[in-house]
Amino acid sequence: MNIAGLLQGFASLVWIILVGLIVLAIVRAAQNRPMRKAGTTILITATLAVLSSLIAAGLVFIEPQERGVVISALAPKGYREQALEPGLRWVIPFAEYVVRYPIANQTYTMSKVTSEGQVSGDDSIAARTADGQEIFVDASVIFAVDPSKVVQVHIKWQDRYARDLVRPLARGVVRDAISQYGVEEVVSGKRFELVDRIRATLAQKLEENGLVLVDFVLRNVTFSPEYAASVEQKQIAEQQAQQARFIVEQKKQEAEQARQVAQGKADAAVIEAKGQAEARIIQARAEAEALKVIAEALREDPELLNYLYVTKLSPNIQALLLPSNAPFILPLPTPQPQATPIP
Repeated sequence: MNIAGLLQGFASLVWIILVGLIVLAIVRAAQNRPMRKAGTTILITATLAVLSSLIAAGLVFIEPQERGVVISALAPKGYREQALEPGLRWVIPFAEYVVRYPIANQTYTMSKVTSEGQVSGDDSIAARTADGQEIFVDASVIFAVDPSKVVQVHIKWQDRYARDLVRPLARGVVRDAISQYGVEEVVSGKRFELVDRIRATLAQKLEENGLVLVDFVLRNVTFSPEYAASVEQKQIAEQQAQQARFIVEQKKQEAEQARQVAQGKADAAVIEAKGQAEARIIQARAEAEALKVIAEALREDPELLNYLYVTKLSPNIQALLLPSNAPFILPLPTPQPQATPIP
């Protein structure tokens, strides 16, 4: 509750009552009906009105987010060197008055968009990079009045510190910092370094003037139409080159895949040929061993050859086998059906 405001309201009410009493007393006196103890009542009311006005004029309530600079006709420098802290404070009525300053965070925005910044219209920062390209920067400065330097701010800037200090300082620092970087560095590689550089320089300059930099926000960077068109063409060319590299890489992968498939088939063919060759070698060795066994058996029993010959003959062959010293081999007789006698 603002007690100073209540006292001022009370004082105003007492003055209204005093005026009403004076008017009533004059009217009653004109009607020859004087008001009893009118003078005493008017005097008490007037005294109360004056006292309440003096007290209301001397009491000042400072909000927590404020500091008060006391302008004094009695102080040697014309002001108190210490600002008023939050709470209910007392100043000399009619010899001193208080100028309030907010110490809460404030934001000053410079933007290309009309409705975003403190200045209507295009208020973006035009700057030129180290390689001569013109760019336009949207930025916001978040700052606050240093509570310990409120008196200094009042003496130097009064309530013009945002318009006449923060704005020109920020624009100058941004232009100086951007002039140290190429356009590609501003928008990509060294953007964070650029912001840190601006923040450090701006914080130092604001501190010298009684303000505290809370943050600097680089909101947007735009280019001239000519450079924007060239950047777009470059991006299209890079995308096309990237697509071409992708196609080449894809073809390489397909060729490598085909090579691996062919290599696999070749390896399989070699393995199959080796297997067949080894199988033939094994078979030949087996046949050779068999022949050795047969030869050994023939040496022991020469008649075995005739037996083997007979076993290899076709079942349809009918022949009489004679010993090897017989002069002929005659076919076996074929049985003939017998004729049935006629009775």
